[in-house]
Amino acid sequence: MASVLSLLSCVVLVLAASFNPTRGQLDPSFYDKLCPHALPAIKAVIEETIAVEPRMGASLLRLHFHDCFVNGCDGSNLLDDTPWFTGEKNAAPNKNSARGFEVVDRIKDAVNYACGGNVVSCADILAVAARDSVAVVQLGRRDSTTASAAAANSSIPAPTFDFDRLLANFNSHGLSLVDLVALAGGHTLGFARCTNFRDRLYNETATLDSGLASYLKSQCPLSGGDDNLAPLDDTPVRFDTSYFDRLLRRKGLLHSDQQLFKGDWGGADGLVSFYSSNPEAFAKDFGESMIRMGALSPLTGSAGEIRLNCRRSFTLFALIPAIFFPAFAQLTSDFYDSICPQALSTIQATVEAAIIQEPRMGASLVRLHFHDCFVNGCDGSILLDDTPAMTGEKTAKPNKNSARGFDVVDQIKSAVNDACLGNVVSCADILAVAARDSIVALGGASYDVLLGRRDATDASLAAANANIPAPTLDLAGLVSNFQSQGLSLSDLVVLSGAHTLGFARCVSFRNRIYNETADINSDFAASLQAQCPPDAGDGDDVLASLDDTPFVVDTDYYQGLLQNQGLLHSDQQLFQGNGSDSDNLVQFYSQSPTDFWSDFGTAMINMGNLSPLTGDDGEIRENCRVVNQD
Repeated sequence: MASVLSLLSCVVLVLAASFNPTRGQLDPSFYDKLCPHALPAIKAVIEETIAVEPRMGASLLRLHFHDCFVNGCDGSNLLDDTPWFTGEKNAAPNKNSARGFEVVDRIKDAVNYACGGNVVSCADILAVAARDSVAVVQLGRRDSTTASAAAANSSIPAPTFDFDRLLANFNSHGLSLVDLVALAGGHTLGFARCTNFRDRLYNETATLDSGLASYLKSQCPLSGGDDNLAPLDDTPVRFDTSYFDRLLRRKGLLHSDQQLFKGDWGGADGLVSFYSSNPEAFAKDFGESMIRMGALSPLTGSAGEIRLNCRRSFTLFALIPAIFFPAFAQLTSDFYDSICPQALSTIQATVEAAIIQEPRMGASLVRLHFHDCFVNGCDGSILLDDTPAMTGEKTAKPNKNSARGFDVVDQIKSAVNDACLGNVVSCADILAVAARDSIVALGGASYDVLLGRRDATDASLAAANANIPAPTLDLAGLVSNFQSQGLSLSDLVVLSGAHTLGFARCVSFRNRIYNETADINSDFAASLQAQCPPDAGDGDDVLASLDDTPFVVDTDYYQGLLQNQGLLHSDQQLFQGNGSDSDNLVQFYSQSPTDFWSDFGTAMINMGNLSPLTGDDGEIRENCRVVNQD
């Protein structure tokens, strides 16, 4: 069976380049100069995602529909709720139904990485993801800065609508009867929840095939089972005309579906019959209707914004004190090109030499960067020694007897100061670059580190204890922790992949191997119990590897999670076998090392941008362990 994406691309005929969008200044070549890699990057993520979960094609198509029907195609349905507005995700048509947000996050990360910056809007991502037909998708939308639950509830057509109300809804958006029927053909993909077709199933006997009704009742009881799924047509992961064939046989799943064909040859009956036997005509009309829908009231020019994170409006956050918003400041990848061209090569050489001497050091340097960034931003505070006036972060619970590599950082700082003939490279930047160089030295892919951080003049034991995610956290706690830093579930799963390197102490996994029998491989637990005794204080510092290849950057970490061989409780929480978005990401990365490397680089950049000190803030320490003396 062909993939949904390849079939969709076959469905869409090449339309004349002069096709005019109905509003705004949209253009299919909008990104040709801004970022020629944008559309291939979107396509690659979509195809790989659908290969893992074919249902996702329908989910992405639906996100675009539900976006465009609420105040135009502006990406508003991607925004999370905030204290200032209630978004559209929990509106009745979307709650427990709209999905694919994590895929959009991954697309956004991949596109930002491919484009070297934030140039592609979330609204355009939805349009391209829905169609992935780059010859005809009109582009140039910008993103809304707010969302409306009320508009979502009133504007998205409900599955209970009759024909007249469906047509009135589409007409109110400037769309025709042909658009209504052709776009309803999007139900050739996907599933609906029992709660959306229960009333039809038990109360609409006159317009519902009795055999289909009997079959569906076994899946959708009169009470309970609200989230049970049924396919919208016979081929829910293939783009074809089976949807229209079913309507002719009174097998429309939703009330609103069957309203398109009533058998009286009025309304939409003729179009349904025509499309059922003319797939080429359906393909052409579907493509043209998607363009018309995609041009509904787009924000263009200087209206709206281009969100860096599709879930958050930057314009809103600009109104909030900076303490609530991780600043991206003035970091650039070429910050030291003129100040000290030898800086990065000097760091790389020192890191490589340290890893040759002790391969475990790569993981330790990566971990230092993580633990630095999660405590008041990436400011090198973790490197400060205690003083009579300040207790630093080195003895915080997540770091005590665990964080290491400080001597290597000292060596790097000394070497860089010599190469640059002075103190120009911050300790915070050294940590960021050393983490990247460690990944590369152990087999991972390189990525551009943004530079220009300055160093903190104090540290916080309390913040380290509170902010660094503990190995005992469950998935909800992990997600909350990352979100508090401005990072997404995608960032959480891909950054956890850093556990492809290194080891953990017995004290960190003892409880898991003796008490979590339901989600740990029994042979794996037994092998660890032979190394890590059950009593506290006995063998606390004994080490076990976080995956099977602790000195190589690969996807073995994710493969271990699929086999219930996550070493830490927090590791295994990422894969619980319940089909969650986290589960899907783990499974995806286990099979796609190239995507893991690419996404890991993007996520490391995201993390490295957490609240850096720049400009005149902070200082550049002469010695990474102590604050400069006046």
